[in-house]
Amino acid sequence: MENSAPKDLQKVVELSLNYAKSCKNTGKVASYIPELENVDPSALGIAVVANNKKIYTAGDCETLFTIQSISKTISLILALQTAGTEKVFSKVWVEPTGDPFNSMIKLETKTHIPLNPMINAGAIAVAGVIDTPFPFASFLELTRKLCNRDDIQISEKVYLSEKASGDRNRSIAYLLKSEGVLEKDVEEVLDVYFKMCSVEITAIDLAYFGSVLANDGVNIFTGERLIDNSIVKIVKTLMVTCGLYDGSGEFAIDIGIPAKSGVGGGIVASVEENFGIAVYSPKLDDKGNSVWGIKALEYLSREMKLHFFAGAKINEYY
Repeated sequence: MENSAPKDLQKVVELSLNYAKSCKNTGKVASYIPELENVDPSALGIAVVANNKKIYTAGDCETLFTIQSISKTISLILALQTAGTEKVFSKVWVEPTGDPFNSMIKLETKTHIPLNPMINAGAIAVAGVIDTPFPFASFLELTRKLCNRDDIQISEKVYLSEKASGDRNRSIAYLLKSEGVLEKDVEEVLDVYFKMCSVEITAIDLAYFGSVLANDGVNIFTGERLIDNSIVKIVKTLMVTCGLYDGSGEFAIDIGIPAKSGVGGGIVASVEENFGIAVYSPKLDDKGNSVWGIKALEYLSREMKLHFFAGAKINEYY
């Protein structure tokens, strides 16, 4: 008779950490923002928030790091909530680029409208349409709700470092302004964008956010709906097609989970009606994605059959 006892999810999380650490960490810590170099390059943390309302962790899961491009998912949610779908998607499209996250090529050669919200140009355009009196304060409030922690703060050092070294993003923003995509003051929009990227979180925080996405916008611990289901659909679809920059297609084939990475070393992932998963490891590959983080997700996807085309039996784990 087949054993119907639940498998040990905590053990699987620990094994995913061991597997990642057994792989050569060939990446490099992001250095184009000087303050991002001041991290432990050997750090690795994994957190899973499961629908049995338990949290499974391993490694450096409580280490603070800046959210960076993962903020693009939250700013998109906020823009859609406050400005509406029509306004947002008049300023940014939803197509993959195949280019690096900070590229300006398509803006000059194909369209003046950024191709998706998960690249820098698209995220700057999204920041420009957030329709609240104090956009960053609204972003921080939403981040705290989604991550289930009310004392999340900005890293002032990283913010100032981003602002001082953000000339490429300024070039993108002024180009968007010249084409009428940005309607607000460029420096004000950039200030919001730099602050959003500089918010400090942990892998546990991001796993809570992944759980909200996995559960159609609802916090399973409180029952509160935080995101409308139509917005969740948009965000998770863009995570699949664009969430890991120009490595998104390979990630979708190999791992097959909606995910968004950031150059701070974090990746948040969402497994429908089951898990929010987050990993943190600051060494990045040449596309800006965490090397060990991807390896840990690769192990979890393979072991638990999390790939969205794999016919998973995820409830075996709780």
